[in-house]
Amino acid sequence: MSNITIERTKQKPAGSGKPARSHTWWAAQTREIKNRKHSYILMAPYMLLFAAFTILPVIMSIFISFSYFNLLEFPRFIGWQNYSRLFLEDDVFLTAIKNTLLFAAITGPVSYIACFVFAWIINELGPKLRAVMTLIFYAPSISGNVYFIWQIIFSGDRYGIANGLLIKLGFILEPIQWLKTEQYILPILILVQLWLSLGTGFLAFIAGLQTVDRTLYEAGAVDGVKNRWQELWYITLPSMKPQLMFGAVIQLTTSLAVADVSINLAGFPSVNYAAQTIVTHLIDFGTIRFEMGYASAIATVLFVIMLGTNLIIQRLLRKVGD
Repeated sequence: MSNITIERTKQKPAGSGKPARSHTWWAAQTREIKNRKHSYILMAPYMLLFAAFTILPVIMSIFISFSYFNLLEFPRFIGWQNYSRLFLEDDVFLTAIKNTLLFAAITGPVSYIACFVFAWIINELGPKLRAVMTLIFYAPSISGNVYFIWQIIFSGDRYGIANGLLIKLGFILEPIQWLKTEQYILPILILVQLWLSLGTGFLAFIAGLQTVDRTLYEAGAVDGVKNRWQELWYITLPSMKPQLMFGAVIQLTTSLAVADVSINLAGFPSVNYAAQTIVTHLIDFGTIRFEMGYASAIATVLFVIMLGTNLIIQRLLRKVGD
């Protein structure tokens, strides 16, 4: 028995066990890369640019958030001081978080559902009419100084459209300072953002609806699908999950990163910071005060919020069609 054991020990390959499995995994990955080298070569320019201008800045921002950096001196490590100041001393930032989350909780889901509903309705039209309606719905998101229209509508004098109409109907006697009154600012910004929200996500839904295989509806009718709502839930939505995910990310990112509508309509800063958001707070410390370490801490908090909400949305969209 001892001789047999010795012979088996001699025949046992060196490095067996976990190192062998690890070596096999790396060999498989190397072989896969070699088999698809042309695809990796084609993707290389984009991946290099993406790494240089997206991944690297995010990593640098996270490191800078733990330092004091004013663009004139070399960054000085200060640990968690920026974050403790952010949550324990900066009342404006807490207001900005509250406004941003409220803004996102309303505009994100409503604009997402509106984008899909309008895309679903427009997709049923003829090709020419569909193209015209798509342009009409998409136009506000690509317009230049579109905020000028809303400044006229909510102008604080009698010549503003909202004030003129309400005075004429007898609802008010004196003009209302819509964009200078704290209680009206955030609802107006939400309304304007909803009007602007039919953008890239809307086009993605149109494209997704166009790619759904029509034979699936015939197969669904044979399997017992009886109405349009069942077609939507069991066939249409599962067939366009990539577009649903893309649209969700776009709408969520837009609602959490709102800044332009606040600055153009409510001013910078707004009255009692009623329209202050995380991004406007970031602009304040990053481009005006040049406290880059503190601004990086704000950006990192926003990044974590976006990452967390995106993970939640991914979990919810996996249940579509179940």
